[in-house]
Amino acid sequence: MKTLGGTPQARRAERPLILLTNDDGYFRPEIRILFRRLRMLGRTVIVAPDRERSAASLAVTLRRTLRLHKMNSDIWAVDGTPADCVYFALQKILPRRPDLLISGLNPGPNLGQQDAHYSGTVAAALQGTFLGVPSMAISLIPGPQGSFPLSFAADIVADLAAASLGGGLPSAIALNVNIPAPPVRGVKVTKLGWKFYDPEIIEKRDPRNDVYYWIGTGNPRHEGDGETDVRAADAGYISLTPLHPDMTDQTARRSARMRALARAIKGR
Repeated sequence: MKTLGGTPQARRAERPLILLTNDDGYFRPEIRILFRRLRMLGRTVIVAPDRERSAASLAVTLRRTLRLHKMNSDIWAVDGTPADCVYFALQKILPRRPDLLISGLNPGPNLGQQDAHYSGTVAAALQGTFLGVPSMAISLIPGPQGSFPLSFAADIVADLAAASLGGGLPSAIALNVNIPAPPVRGVKVTKLGWKFYDPEIIEKRDPRNDVYYWIGTGNPRHEGDGETDVRAADAGYISLTPLHPDMTDQTARRSARMRALARAIKGR
């Protein structure tokens, strides 16, 4: 296992170490352009899935073997999930704990509470937060023609990365960033809204006449007030949403209904 320690003084004397991952694969152009851009700030290492793992959330592979492939000196592919990749990076690949983890660029938005829970892109950032690494997830909102603003987004991420390396992210959060195509109207610090899905189950038959199914995305509906990420994105703003891994609802925890539920099983 790699040693991930080192004194704060020793780490400050080194170039920043940036871990780059995604849920779409190490070979995607979106992660490669970010790789080239972030190398100007410090040593950047890709540890990412060997194929698309969208909507994997925080799944960790436990019931089969995993393979690790070194594609070049700073690019590694794992035949597992985004969460697996973060484990591999910290325990087997990196010489020390990274100063920053960035998951992206994801070609498509991750807005609202359902996306934040389903997304492999967001999950990789949450995994980094669990392990004490300042982390952010970066997703792109397509323009009117369906194209994604790769160079524009890479420059924005470089600005965020430089600021994070200089002053740090807020403690124990993963930053969820959604970048629309330019021109953008500005930047908003937001909370999660709602992006309701009504997915269609599509039934088809294979050449042997056996039935198989696809889960479609449907047409998601955005809901939320003006402080939510979905509304900021709809209005053309870059959205910065701090996500906390603690999912406890403190209001419900202190509620009379929860006390009644606890009393119902008392003594059993």
